[in-house]
Amino acid sequence: MNVHDFYFELPEEFIAQEPLQERDKAKLMVLHKDTGEIEHRVFTDIIDYLQPSDCLVLNDTRVIPARLLGRRSDTLGKMEFVLLTNKGGDVWEVLVKPGRRARIGSKFVFGDGELTAEVLDETKSGTRFVRFYYNGVFDQILDKLGKMPLPPYIKKQLDDNEMYQTVYSKHEGSAAAPTAGLHFTKDLLNDIEEKGVHLVYITLHVGLGTFRPVKVERVEEHEMHSEFFIVSQEAADIINKAKREGRRIFSVGTTSTRTLESSCDNEGNVLPQSGWTDIFIYPGYRFKTIDALITNFHLPESTLIMLVSALAGRENILNAYRVAVENRYRFFSFGDAMLIV
Repeated sequence: MNVHDFYFELPEEFIAQEPLQERDKAKLMVLHKDTGEIEHRVFTDIIDYLQPSDCLVLNDTRVIPARLLGRRSDTLGKMEFVLLTNKGGDVWEVLVKPGRRARIGSKFVFGDGELTAEVLDETKSGTRFVRFYYNGVFDQILDKLGKMPLPPYIKKQLDDNEMYQTVYSKHEGSAAAPTAGLHFTKDLLNDIEEKGVHLVYITLHVGLGTFRPVKVERVEEHEMHSEFFIVSQEAADIINKAKREGRRIFSVGTTSTRTLESSCDNEGNVLPQSGWTDIFIYPGYRFKTIDALITNFHLPESTLIMLVSALAGRENILNAYRVAVENRYRFFSFGDAMLIV
């Protein structure tokens, strides 16, 4: 399978640069995966597609201000770090830009010196392991010096960082938001719960995979970066009971989907656990847990468009994306939503 099979033309004007002030007023495209039929709705209409006792599974990770702007200590050359994963203590895996300034042993300064870092090692994928030095509490220093790590296709800065957090975010650790969840408001979630839908929270801390393009020609040769996830006993019990009773599992976002599909056995039973997943879902994959997916519109040739193609079919997805452009949907992180049922 060729990566170019997942390419589509997208004019730059359709890349959303800022979130809607009313999260749940985004457009919602409903794609029926068995027929390819398309409906055009508003996101608040999502409740119409949920039945009592369905499970709505949400990723409650919270984005940290992971983007640090600093300088090399000897040359004063500007440097950008994006924190990806805490490897233990004060050692982090980070994205660096420009990479040529971040050789092993290089030292960097952030702010007025409240935070410094030394490069310990370089990975095959080009990230670095760095050790941070500081006085005080790291999280407090990061809150002061760090910025939200918005994707590179978003050029505008946010006036309110909470607009890049889901309203149910809880556990800090992500380098990017689980963006499908950005459309929900507390009122909409309350309405959904009052309808009898079970809200289930799991955690996956979004990492390098969000930023990393597919650089190989053959889909099967791409290697996913590992991300940390947690599925509690309570969450597993609710989902498994629903599956036994023939009720549907709606996954909010590709991160929730990857967590569920990583934590289940071959029969689709979700096992309570925590650990690392590098699962790569593309056409040919047999889904074991989820029945429906709420997601955004993704980048051409990305692992995310491959995942949704695995669920709905590549031709259905590419046609839906063509229709989305014709109807001026907003794309990517702050864009509109799709429900695949």
